[in-house]
Amino acid sequence: MEVCRPLRFVLVGAVLALAITGCKRHVGAGDDLEVDAAFEPDACEGLGCFIVDCANKGEPPTTISGTVYAPNGTLPLYGVNVYVPVAAPGPLPDGAICNRCADGLQGGAYTQTVTDEAGHFVLKDVPATQNVPLVLQVGKWRRQITVPNVAACQDVTLGATETRLPRKKSEGDLPKIAIAVGGADALECLARKMGIDDSEFSIATGTGAVNLFNGNGATTFAANWPGGPGPFPATTTLWNDVNTLKKYDITFLSCEGGQNPGTKLQPALDAMKAYADLGGRVFASHWHNIWIEGSTQGGGTQAPAVWSGANGVATWNNSGTTFNTPDTIDEVSNPKGKSFATWMENVMASPAGMRDVVPMNNGKQTATGIIGNKAERWAFWKNGTTEYPQIFQFTTPLENQADNRCGKVVFSDMHVSGNSSSSSGTPFPGGCSADPLSPQEKALAFIFFDIASCVGVIN
Repeated sequence: MEVCRPLRFVLVGAVLALAITGCKRHVGAGDDLEVDAAFEPDACEGLGCFIVDCANKGEPPTTISGTVYAPNGTLPLYGVNVYVPVAAPGPLPDGAICNRCADGLQGGAYTQTVTDEAGHFVLKDVPATQNVPLVLQVGKWRRQITVPNVAACQDVTLGATETRLPRKKSEGDLPKIAIAVGGADALECLARKMGIDDSEFSIATGTGAVNLFNGNGATTFAANWPGGPGPFPATTTLWNDVNTLKKYDITFLSCEGGQNPGTKLQPALDAMKAYADLGGRVFASHWHNIWIEGSTQGGGTQAPAVWSGANGVATWNNSGTTFNTPDTIDEVSNPKGKSFATWMENVMASPAGMRDVVPMNNGKQTATGIIGNKAERWAFWKNGTTEYPQIFQFTTPLENQADNRCGKVVFSDMHVSGNSSSSSGTPFPGGCSADPLSPQEKALAFIFFDIASCVGVIN
């Protein structure tokens, strides 16, 4: 995206000298110009007129810096885009969309950066003026703020209240999220721990950004819930039809304690795949591996095309083994593995001096391996000499080349740790723990926001 756009001038007998302040790209006295020759020096438009070439003045760049946090204001986030837009970014499109990193930032950018493994950013060459717009965005999590004053060749440091992602729609944009509530996991509790406001949890006919559906966990909200009343609609009303699924940017599937193939028949498997192929994000916990593996239970073989079978994504033994020994982060087969491991150290989720280690509480084992290079292994459990995938991710449509895919599917045998629960006898959020995030909750929190990000690599 060009910051400065050329305007045509005719010079008679002299070279136009451009100010050091203003556009960084300029024509200097050493350029080869002839008298009466027409040429096109750069001239600026809008905020581009206030970008100062501090290096030319022997001074540090004009910067805005800070740390981007989850909505809870305490957990720093990796991989969040921070930029000064050229044009107003405008509203985000509704529902599942194809969002590739190569597509660029909405509204364009005068200057842009991405948060590091500590959630920190330094945005350079910021326009030095008043009321500078700033966008913080990962997927459809987006907050737009205005920095009142930016002085040339100096840094403006923003505080956590300014740089956390929005808790509710009045603060910015949130993705539309569906959570299938299951009795063996409590992903809805993790979402709440991430800081999403209670008013954003509702049923599908409510106004909340997070809609809960009843698998076999909690069935309704607590009395006088700010997001509105229950009961939660059945999960089959969510996943039996791609037209319902595609209303959601992300679908989280909490473990139900079994595959329950009777509620996931072939049309539902096909709908889930079609949703991911459109650009939807799917997070499947433990026995929701049925969406990838398929099933021979319940009468006949049910399988999602391409994802399952000998030429599918993964191999399975469905052992259901439970363990409390640590997981290991895979820094080799996952392009974000090194950043994931560093982030886990920075948020003190990996014990001091034990890089790549994720302490576990009630880990599960169902997958035995990944077929070819069709998925990225994020973490594994090592039992003896055997490494069992604990978390893996693949992009879709799997039939397409990697640079022509739109959606993401994450499988995780790493449950939300056992201090939160979801049961039919306890209205939400009665089973949710108020304890600080556990190490495995922090690992899942990394993926909670990463799954929303664009498909591909951010350069």
